[in-house]
Amino acid sequence: MPEYALMDFDQVSRSQFPALQSLLRRLYSRSRFYRDKLDAAGIRPEDIRTPDDFAHLPFTTKEELRAHPIEYMRAAGEEEIVRIHSSSGTTGKPIIIPYTRNDVDAFAEMMARCLRFAGVTNRDRVQITPGYGLWTAGIGFQAGTERIGAMAIPMGPGNTEKQLEMMLDLKATVFIATASYGLLLAEEIARRGLQDRVSLRLGVFGSERWGEKMRQRISSLLHIDTFDIYGLTEIYGPGIGIDCPRHCGIHYWSDYLYFEVIDPDTGKVLPAGEKGELVITTLTKEGMPLLRYRTRDITRLLPEACPCGSPYPMIDRILGRSDESFKVKGVLVFPGQIDAALRLTPGAGSEYQVILTRQDGKDRILIRVEGEPGADAGQTAGACRQNIKRIIGIQADVEVVPHGSLPRSEKKTRRIFDQRNV
Repeated sequence: MPEYALMDFDQVSRSQFPALQSLLRRLYSRSRFYRDKLDAAGIRPEDIRTPDDFAHLPFTTKEELRAHPIEYMRAAGEEEIVRIHSSSGTTGKPIIIPYTRNDVDAFAEMMARCLRFAGVTNRDRVQITPGYGLWTAGIGFQAGTERIGAMAIPMGPGNTEKQLEMMLDLKATVFIATASYGLLLAEEIARRGLQDRVSLRLGVFGSERWGEKMRQRISSLLHIDTFDIYGLTEIYGPGIGIDCPRHCGIHYWSDYLYFEVIDPDTGKVLPAGEKGELVITTLTKEGMPLLRYRTRDITRLLPEACPCGSPYPMIDRILGRSDESFKVKGVLVFPGQIDAALRLTPGAGSEYQVILTRQDGKDRILIRVEGEPGADAGQTAGACRQNIKRIIGIQADVEVVPHGSLPRSEKKTRRIFDQRNV
């Protein structure tokens, strides 16, 4: 017998299809943007009769969301909009997203579901460090925490001294942060010898892709289980998926969202198990629903059903973004592949930098990686070079630097430095 049962994605698609048809009718009648988009493609909602037909609908891109005002994009009246959020704008002009009352409620429910999957209960005290304001993260985590009935400690970002003071005084049991800030705070707690004084039992980290090596580092320093939460502002925010205690992949909420994985070059829908770009359709969103939105996140639909018994399907942890990938020596590289190489390298830490340069007309890649305390730098560098070659297929220079010498961040850590065109 196989160890894992297979997930029937055809059945998942069939069960979601009535909601997809309803969404198309609503978009065509209420969103000027999508009515014009479908008319330009020569498609009417009634033309989409099967899940296979759905794959012929046009994609929505981030550039389109930036190019048009919300009055043109939204599918709800002004009087129905109760809140707006905005993307961070780290890759361009921020995107404004309107939310109806039902959207706010759905966001809170998905976030609460994520926290329950991680094991949060109404007896927990949840320290929330992501940003508040226009960003979705802080207010989203707070809404999910309060829906469960747990105690929210709405700290917001930064101010490590105050974070530690409140964590100790209020005996926080759950810590929510970017993965980078999770590592920074974990190392600070260890440096100060506070592990026996903190009451943490769970950590929920997101807002950036992070690897297994970083998970192990945070978990070992704080003696907690850690969870990878997924989301993006354009869809709802963080909370549209999370890994469960089995850590086999990220469960996503198929009653709210329709996931596809496509070949990023051709747009062809790929079968479960094949790596490509994640495309998301919002099934129930009202303020600004999105049809076949290209996330630029690289992952795959996992063909196995999770051994935890959950009926919700899974994607793999994010390998990287298509706009974060880089080509060196003719090979396309994703940051997640470097994480995978570090995970297999004894003596290598979780923190690294990639420096890309060109010498004598040829690409050069240097990977600086922190060594674990006591590790032999030469052996670690050699093993890392071999694993990079095996996983990515390129020869890389590897420099092992002292543990803690690479920068930590309270937000997202920059790791790729392309100096070839400087």
